[in-house]
Amino acid sequence: MSSLRDRVKQVIPTQVRYRVREGLVDYGVRTSDRRPLPDFLIIGTKRGGTTSLWNYLIRHPLVPRLFPAWNAKSSHYFAQNWRRGEAWYRSHFPTERQREALERRYGGPVRVGEAAPLYMFHPLVAERVAALMPAVRLIVLLRDPVQRAYSHWKERRANGVEPLDFAAALAAEPARTAGERDRLIAEPEQVSLCYDWYSYRARGRYLEHLEPWLERFDRSQFLFLPSEDLYRDTRATFRRTLEFLGLPRVEPAGFTVYNGTHPAALEPATRAELTGYYRPHNEALRQRLGLALDWPDRVP
Repeated sequence: MSSLRDRVKQVIPTQVRYRVREGLVDYGVRTSDRRPLPDFLIIGTKRGGTTSLWNYLIRHPLVPRLFPAWNAKSSHYFAQNWRRGEAWYRSHFPTERQREALERRYGGPVRVGEAAPLYMFHPLVAERVAALMPAVRLIVLLRDPVQRAYSHWKERRANGVEPLDFAAALAAEPARTAGERDRLIAEPEQVSLCYDWYSYRARGRYLEHLEPWLERFDRSQFLFLPSEDLYRDTRATFRRTLEFLGLPRVEPAGFTVYNGTHPAALEPATRAELTGYYRPHNEALRQRLGLALDWPDRVP
């Protein structure tokens, strides 16, 4: 069965839809002074269940969708749209009046947010978020980095931008991403698709990318969720998330997996190499966060 979005696309010409969207964006910017900044961000990790968790949250009556891109989970402001400015960012969120109406209808409190896995990995985002939203709550999904890297590669293959097999892609990663992180720092308004697309190994060094966040935000502002917990017991993990956000327990009828990939066996030699590579990084992460993180690299 086609979605409402698909049916709208079939009926309304692309140019008309584009003009309507631009008009909504303009309206959002003009009313940005009445649109509070978000209460929470899901900052990572890519291929860790962020799309699923986001979709569960926006089915809660007190978690509005983004405006005007109702089908999106992020504005990508802090990583890719920084040049557009704060008014543009605020335009994605409901007005104070809309929030108050939801609170009256459902008993409040409203919690507004977005989910952007690149936020944790981008070198400038923690500083930008801390300057604009120092009290924001931060949700971090952490997946076994070996499986995360493989799933990332499968997604790139499915999207038609990865011609290499997994082992070759890992080998090519240093050359593909060389200098990109430094360039993003030196040229703050730039975007790097290579840094986002081909960072299979690097993105799994979680502590390296979390440190700028841990330095700027109090630990009470974080909720760290092992992705495996979300997969094994989605309902319990969702309840933890609602409790962290201060939302009443309202759950969806079911927990569909969003943005998943078809399971496929990882070549044993590549698995072993990556497991050994991540072992010291994972152990440092466990010590820093005080989390068990029962991933295969754990030595009994």
